[in-house]
Amino acid sequence: MTATLAASQLSTPPRPPFPPLERPLPPAELEDRLRSFHGSYYVQHPFHQLMYSGALTRRQFQGWAANRLAYQRVVPRKDGAILSNCPDPDVRRDWLQRIVDHDGPEPGTGGIELWIRLGVALGVPRDEMEDERHVLPAVRLICESYVTFCKSKPWVEAVAASLTELFAPKIHQQRIEAFPKHYPWIPAEGLDYFRSRLVQAPRDVRHGLAIVQRHCTTTETQQRAFEALAFKLDMLWAMIDCIHHAYAE
Repeated sequence: MTATLAASQLSTPPRPPFPPLERPLPPAELEDRLRSFHGSYYVQHPFHQLMYSGALTRRQFQGWAANRLAYQRVVPRKDGAILSNCPDPDVRRDWLQRIVDHDGPEPGTGGIELWIRLGVALGVPRDEMEDERHVLPAVRLICESYVTFCKSKPWVEAVAASLTELFAPKIHQQRIEAFPKHYPWIPAEGLDYFRSRLVQAPRDVRHGLAIVQRHCTTTETQQRAFEALAFKLDMLWAMIDCIHHAYAE
């Protein structure tokens, strides 16, 4: 693998074939099947492989952080869409925490603010992070597709799409370990977002997975859960693909 991003064809995530279900899967097998999608998670993308090997330039890091803010900002909006479609007050009460995690309980707090601080730590001025001037049109459209999905699909399918969080703790831990090793110019506080997600993401996984296991009990609903997760994996892959090619050195 070279030290710079070479121009190439847009890539597609690896995904093993999944034959149609012949019977409903019990909860443990359903979880195993959902976790088997891990090979399609965008941690496998060449851009991330370059990131963890120490091969990204400062400009590429900055482009990644500035564009990823568009995704961070749609997360509480998709959570709001799930809430608006969910008839279960117990689920709604628990799901609200996700919005608080990202928006913060007050201005200047929360995951979105921590991501902006990451961009600043990487050298992107705060005003340029805030106004999203560097966000690529394709990235913006890809992120908006996630909100549209959660608005228009049954709420349980939208919950299933959120289960890319099954694979997130690993990627956050990789960043916490790789960034100081390969990019000592990044201030330690730039990693605060990833540290916060090491606590939040496992909690969110337990909640989301329990919902899918409770509601997806037929071959049809389980297949739809797999399709929803595949959509989200494709969305994340497409987003990083755009960033990869836009910031080729």
